[in-house]
Amino acid sequence: MTHSNCLFCQIAEKKIPANIAFEDEYVIAFHDVAPQAPIHILIIPKKHIGTINDFSEQESHLLGHMVLTAKKLAKELEVADDGYRLNINCNQHGGQTVFHTHLHLLAGRQFSWPPG
Repeated sequence: MTHSNCLFCQIAEKKIPANIAFEDEYVIAFHDVAPQAPIHILIIPKKHIGTINDFSEQESHLLGHMVLTAKKLAKELEVADDGYRLNINCNQHGGQTVFHTHLHLLAGRQFSWPPG
């Protein structure tokens, strides 16, 4: 199920072009147009799920699949050993700006804690 007015649904449906890094039947991963690191890939479920709060038990496998996709991409991009950051924002105060759940894979530089 997709939403016609959702930017990420339109990318998943190939109605809007994106630099796609990976795709299978459950997820699509593409390079962020405003990267916050040398490698910044967004991994989204093809099914529209607005926020982490909207996931059901029956959809929980998608979260695991998103993380395993990030792991696969990190290995392919040769950043797995150096390290990478995974981040999911939820709602406005959590920093979410596109309301289609997405996992950020960030790599290629040293990150600090707390994030900044």
